[in-house]
Amino acid sequence: MNREELIERVTKEVLARLQGVSRSEEQRVRAPQSSSECACDLVLTPSDIARYIDHTLLRPDATRAMIEKLCDEAVQYRFYAVCVNPCWVALCARRLRGTGVKVATVIGFPLGATDSRTKAFETRNAIENGADEIDMVINIGALKSRDLKTFEEDLWAVKRACRPTTVTKAIIETCLLTDEEKVLASEIIKKVGYDFVKTSTGFSTGGATARDVALIRRTVGPKMGIKASGGIRTFEDAKLMILSGATRLGTSASVKIVTGGE
Repeated sequence: MNREELIERVTKEVLARLQGVSRSEEQRVRAPQSSSECACDLVLTPSDIARYIDHTLLRPDATRAMIEKLCDEAVQYRFYAVCVNPCWVALCARRLRGTGVKVATVIGFPLGATDSRTKAFETRNAIENGADEIDMVINIGALKSRDLKTFEEDLWAVKRACRPTTVTKAIIETCLLTDEEKVLASEIIKKVGYDFVKTSTGFSTGGATARDVALIRRTVGPKMGIKASGGIRTFEDAKLMILSGATRLGTSASVKIVTGGE
């Protein structure tokens, strides 16, 4: 199947799926056995969804007190990880030590336009400070220019700066890409050996969509992780992303999603 056929097929499948999903019905999904395994078959509860969530605070005006609260909420609600800017990694690592909650951070964020050596340095520094997971923004301009050598080298620069145990995610910023570019980026990210393709930074013109998640899932296969991020505000949003193939969710509305609060 070529890329055009894949895109057309996924579009039809997602439209059919959305037409068949009632917002009031329980989606039947299977709780994942690992953080990168796709889910299906069992009823998904708020506590199940919590284990998909990277509890996120990437605002530039975030304070120490806000970051500490983020960590405490992650422990209380048993979120999978917190996701913070690099300057807060050491604080989160200390506060979350022994809790089982992972620390994720962002690299080249939010534009992906720093050079590869800078991204590699940022990655090494974050890991030394206690980051378990690295969410790097791809070189979007290189991809759109079809400079695939530079695009892939940028991915490798961050990958090589990681430890063997570091979980790697590549943010492709789907709202800025054509469908063909989404497929191409996902193929190369998988080839380089990243653990996840991530949809969005949440700081551009759009966030995750069910169609994009489904397109990435069909591209990378059933085992690679997909992180849906950007615009996930409700329990229904979260369920739809998981139903479409997401294995991790990045959201700042985590507590609202799992408690039904405002």
